[in-house]
Amino acid sequence: MTANAQDDFGNVVQGSPAPPAHRWKRWRVAGLVLLTQVALLAALLALWERATGQDKQAAFMFGSPSAIFGFLGQSARDGSLWRDIYVTGFETLLGFVIGNFFGTLIGLLLWYSRFVSRVVEPFIIALGSIPIIALAPIIIIWFGTGLISKVAMSTLSVVIVALVTSYKGATGVDADQVNLMRTLGASKFQIFRKLVVPASLTDIFAGLKLTVGFALIGAIVGEFMSSSEGLGHAIFKAGSLYIIPKVFAALIATIGLALLLTFVVGRLERLLMPWRKVQ
Repeated sequence: MTANAQDDFGNVVQGSPAPPAHRWKRWRVAGLVLLTQVALLAALLALWERATGQDKQAAFMFGSPSAIFGFLGQSARDGSLWRDIYVTGFETLLGFVIGNFFGTLIGLLLWYSRFVSRVVEPFIIALGSIPIIALAPIIIIWFGTGLISKVAMSTLSVVIVALVTSYKGATGVDADQVNLMRTLGASKFQIFRKLVVPASLTDIFAGLKLTVGFALIGAIVGEFMSSSEGLGHAIFKAGSLYIIPKVFAALIATIGLALLLTFVVGRLERLLMPWRKVQ
């Protein structure tokens, strides 16, 4: 862990080792936050269990924590939970990677020409305004009911957001820095590679964290429309049979998958942007 410090001349030195007292304070705050979160979750589950345990109608409508965790344990033991997580996770990951790759690439390349960006802007807005679920029937007609249709739904959920965030980062680069590189003889490609792309990483990773959820939503919507496995299929099937605890069990698995993917994106951000560790 690093922190800012001062040298003998009073200048701020980035990345100096944090003093033990500072580290202890940060660990104490992090521990207090975690303890409070666990306490709030435990209190919520206790109230939920108590309310549904005394009212059969409430138990039918909202399930109960004990029943939900019972379904989670049962599906984990028979392997259906891990199979559904794998299927949905694979679809989400493919859509996330493909959508962010093309969206980010197009968004950054639009920096090259303000004329082209102004021409395509209304088309981007129009595509971004379409609810993804409205495209599901067309996607199924085009790509069938297999894996490709789920990946296509996930990709379409991601690509516009990635495009907009990366373009925002590219156009937000300090104009003075661009002009300085031009006066030093840098070509437009050198400015793009050495200034625009690095300066856009903050916005790009903000978009990556945002699109994790969109990619997962796209995959699950695709599974709602046509699927025989996956978390979306499990939610739809349990809901159609009014097994509310099983619906919540699949939702908890979905949340866990989203948190895992978000954590991976965060670790990737730390790896590619080490300077952001310095506080």
